Amino acid sequence: MNRRTFIQSAGLAATSLSAHTQPPSPAPTGIKTTLMLEMLKAPIEEELELAARAGFQSVESLTQYAAWSDADIERVKKLCRSYRIGVDTILAQQDWKKRPVSIVDPAHRETFLGDVRKAIVCAQKLEIPHVSLTSGLSAAGKTFEEQRASLIEGIQRAADLVAAANLTLLIEPLNSLVDHPGCFLTSCVEGLKLVREINLPHLRLLFDLYHEQIMRGNLIRTLTEAAPYVAVFHVADNPGRNDPGTGEVDYPNVYKAIRKTGYTGYIGMEYHPLGDPLASFTKAVGGLREALAS
Repeated sequence: MNRRTFIQSAGLAATSLSAHTQPPSPAPTGIKTTLMLEMLKAPIEEELELAARAGFQSVESLTQYAAWSDADIERVKKLCRSYRIGVDTILAQQDWKKRPVSIVDPAHRETFLGDVRKAIVCAQKLEIPHVSLTSGLSAAGKTFEEQRASLIEGIQRAADLVAAANLTLLIEPLNSLVDHPGCFLTSCVEGLKLVREINLPHLRLLFDLYHEQIMRGNLIRTLTEAAPYVAVFHVADNPGRNDPGTGEVDYPNVYKAIRKTGYTGYIGMEYHPLGDPLASFTKAVGGLREALAS
């Protein structure tokens, strides 16, 4: 998608950065809104412009940050300052389904930790607080207990690296039924047990509501228990990973339940918009803020 196509499809006008220097209004209760950049397929300039116009306070990146040079990073930081938005989270393991970076396989340990070290360097350059991980794919020929022990050891070692850089490590369970067949850690119920067991102040849970709805449902009860250990929630409706309100999840009630816990971290939109991206994400941010304020 080229610049003109994206601008037209997203409802953006080709205006200067100076037109968008006012910070977005904060969400009620101190919760911060964030957008996963990979939900948009466009140059970073247009992605950040859309995020700012839709009312997000921050953005996240799964993969594209890894290709940024130091000059790119400085350009991104300058754009973020102009739009009064931040970057809050990056994923450490690039191409984790294709490369030997599974935390549950001890043979992958050094490659995995190498990814963590690279992500830490980038996070420091971007001046962001979180580095996230997935457990990776299950290890053939190893028992569940062996894999879980490797997962705990790998997270502990990664958390030590991240803590030394004054950052926070996030572990994200992913569904194995639809999007990520073969993933080892698939439920926030198990993710919460893991975070509690490891018990490090710089380790937190990334609670993806879409993945949890697919695997176990019972969202409000689970998130209420998990909220003190969560740094980021991700939002998408099921089925389809599309706009909240287009599927089976009652997101206004979910947002109200998050508010009741006293949570003050990030809530991020990580879904594929069915229509105009700007209109979709603007509506999603507005619906979140309305629910939190009600």
